[in-house]
Amino acid sequence: MLSIDRLSKTYGTQGGASGDTALNNVTFQVPQGQVLGLIGPSGAGKSTLIRCINRLVEPSSGTIRLGETDLAAVRGRDLRRARRRIGMIFQEYALVERLTVMENVLSGRLGYVPFWCSFTRRFPGHDIENAYRLLDRVGLLDHADKRADALSGGQRQRVGIARALSQEPELLLVDEPTASLDPRTSRQIMRLISEICRERELPAIVNIHDVPLAQQFMHRIVGLRRGEMVFDGAPDDLDDAMLTEIYGAEDWTAMRQEHEDDTTAEQDTRLQLAGGAG
Repeated sequence: MLSIDRLSKTYGTQGGASGDTALNNVTFQVPQGQVLGLIGPSGAGKSTLIRCINRLVEPSSGTIRLGETDLAAVRGRDLRRARRRIGMIFQEYALVERLTVMENVLSGRLGYVPFWCSFTRRFPGHDIENAYRLLDRVGLLDHADKRADALSGGQRQRVGIARALSQEPELLLVDEPTASLDPRTSRQIMRLISEICRERELPAIVNIHDVPLAQQFMHRIVGLRRGEMVFDGAPDDLDDAMLTEIYGAEDWTAMRQEHEDDTTAEQDTRLQLAGGAG
């Protein structure tokens, strides 16, 4: 379980003067298997929160506990070991495009193998077998030997998911995984992430800009505004008044209807394909 307590981050503090507050006393827990959606406008602190958890950004105060480890306090070798326990899925995929799909997935094991293995890209047999299983799970087994730059955006994101899982993480951090994808592929990716977290009882935090998509697939939603939590609850409890408080005025009904229309069209297509196959 991930437990965040009174986490704050202030940038640009100099000479005793207070700087810009990116996070202010953020507190919540993510139990095993729960997928938590993190929403809010640009500048609300979503990316800062994720970067504090994996320590790409140093918190100003507070604790971040993954199991018994305070991620905010570890240093040096202990920090490197702690990061191995956190799988990261990126908006822009962060793949090495000249490498194959299999090599990109195996790169998730670099923190576990000796230097010579990473330098020569020679991995233990059990890591390779596991990588094949993961590629099968994300639907890319037939693409194992393709270069990453030959894949579509949705396929690249699936490689990123498999790479993160190859770390055998205790926590998934997902940074806007659908920002570069079309609506149908976005739903497929979010469905895959949700299913995998349920299967592995893996907690996850998803920084997501698409509110209807978050309401469809997240188990729970945390809303941030100017670095402070203003909502923490079930997706169905996120009404128009709260969304307006988080983001400002918007036609939320029209946005939901567009999402529902896209979802219905996708379901009709899947039924037609299933009927044709039968």
